[in-house]
Amino acid sequence: MQTADRRPTDLETSGPASASDYRRWFLRGVRASVSVPLLILMSAFVGFAGLAREAGISLGEAVFMTGIVWALPAKVVLIGAIMTGASLPAAAFAVALTSVRLTPMVVSIVPELRAPGTRPVVLYLLSHFVAVTSWVLAMEHMRAVPRPMRTAWYCGLGGALVLVNMVVVAVVYSVAGSLPPTLSAALLMLTPLYFLTSLWGSARESASHLAMAFGLVLGPLFHVLTPGFDLMAAGVVGGTAAYLLHRVGRRGRRRGGEGAA
Repeated sequence: MQTADRRPTDLETSGPASASDYRRWFLRGVRASVSVPLLILMSAFVGFAGLAREAGISLGEAVFMTGIVWALPAKVVLIGAIMTGASLPAAAFAVALTSVRLTPMVVSIVPELRAPGTRPVVLYLLSHFVAVTSWVLAMEHMRAVPRPMRTAWYCGLGGALVLVNMVVVAVVYSVAGSLPPTLSAALLMLTPLYFLTSLWGSARESASHLAMAFGLVLGPLFHVLTPGFDLMAAGVVGGTAAYLLHRVGRRGRRRGGEGAA
């Protein structure tokens, strides 16, 4: 039986790789980070810097959180836990729950990064860079990168994303105190707007759009009716309603198709 041909995009370098090869592909990864998603991500970290300052987080702590925690939702949850006076185990558990969503991304990208002879510790370290923006950019461009060079390329991509946003947080945090109150409040809105637009754009089914629309309407309502339980209530009620409407609509389309047949 003839084996399947290797994909033409799964390139291999000729001969053993040299240090200059790794350096060249690392720099190509850095260049790949310069993109529209990076600009959108930077705008979200502008909002995070304002949020951290309002929460009483120091400049060093905010920059450290950007580099170590990296995923923006986890940092927002951590700051929320700090502001509410949650215990350390509770805060750690909440941050861990937000990071579980990245597991499918890590599982899907690690086989693409792995090459013969790649040490597991390298993959463990590179998995730190996995977040929505880096994952999307990597899965879009990495097939054109020779497999032995993919770890160097992704290190450049992920490292550049993290470093740039650490600088953004440091600069915005430093100047936020001198900004007018209205502009400072606007900075805080950039983070939720980033999440909303990202989720809306990445949604593949109408049920996701319905859930977000219901959440926007029900969130303020439940904030008045059940303060402190508003997010949970809006999520459960809005998500359930969106799912049921999606099922009813899909069943109606299926019956319409059978009738036309």
